[in-house]
Amino acid sequence: MQIILTQDVKSLGKKGELVNISDGYARNFILPKKLGLEATPKNLNDLKLQKAAEEKKQKEILEEAKVFAKELESKIIEVKIKAGEGGRTFGSVSTKEIATVLKIDFGYEIDKKKLQLNDPIKTVGMHTVPVKLHPQVTAELKVKVSEQ
Repeated sequence: MQIILTQDVKSLGKKGELVNISDGYARNFILPKKLGLEATPKNLNDLKLQKAAEEKKQKEILEEAKVFAKELESKIIEVKIKAGEGGRTFGSVSTKEIATVLKIDFGYEIDKKKLQLNDPIKTVGMHTVPVKLHPQVTAELKVKVSEQ
């Protein structure tokens, strides 16, 4: 019997997959627990429409991320930090501080976890910080660290 899974089922498949299983397993376990639907022509068509709608939604999200990345790359964030002689700083600039400045200055609410800063910034000057906006889109944010 062919079943369209409505939820992920361990050792069987993921949501939206079409799987072949025995009639007894389908009637006694999958269908009563509403883990899947029988693969009728109507249900197959509904599945195809759902997948098309999901694809369209994902493309829109990707396009929005690309537009936002271009907008973000055109901005320069300025962070002030106390510094001593020779440009040595007291402390460092972390992703949390950069995210706070982004929110205050430009109104962008970006999670600090999306800022991919390997080590905190400890020197004065211009730095680029990669920002992961989407699995396929990474923007380069310019951060200017200056003395307070």
